[in-house]
Amino acid sequence: MKAIKLVLLDRDGVINYDSPDYILSPEQWQAIPGSLEAIARLNAAGMKVAVCSNQSALGRGMMTHDVFAAIQDKMIAETHQVGGSFDYIAYCPHGPNDGCACRKPKAGMLFEIMDALDMHDKEAILMIGDSLRDIEAAHSAGIQAMLVSSGYGDADVIHDKAKDLIPDMMIEPNLAAAVDALLRGLQGVHP
Repeated sequence: MKAIKLVLLDRDGVINYDSPDYILSPEQWQAIPGSLEAIARLNAAGMKVAVCSNQSALGRGMMTHDVFAAIQDKMIAETHQVGGSFDYIAYCPHGPNDGCACRKPKAGMLFEIMDALDMHDKEAILMIGDSLRDIEAAHSAGIQAMLVSSGYGDADVIHDKAKDLIPDMMIEPNLAAAVDALLRGLQGVHP
């Protein structure tokens, strides 16, 4: 197994609690316990960390760009408070019918991050998400994926469908457990 150098994270349902009604204010953005510390552990292990998130509430006019920026600022500040940071944050503001190339399950955001960070060794990149579209985007980009069950979808159903795309994909309860598993799996692995 090759050492992971870049971890791509979905936001809602992976880093913070998700809602079927969208996260529309900084007050609604609440980190899942252990997720921010998990990001700091990835940083400490020498991995780059990036976020790639569908944010169609912007395109639907449900929140302004200023409110979205305030939510992002809260995520960044709270992550910094525990010693973590992000190397890149990408988001898609489009709705499902807008025909863009960035909205997951398309891989546009993932490629944007890889280009921005000059990270093109696909075997050294891992996507961690909570939805089938995260796994489909990883599959389209040709990178590894891991599923967490901390989103509001039925993780077992998502995992069963995703196994068709990535048969050996792991499922963990949350980002903290996923990072534990990743770091355990990489012990003794050298680039």
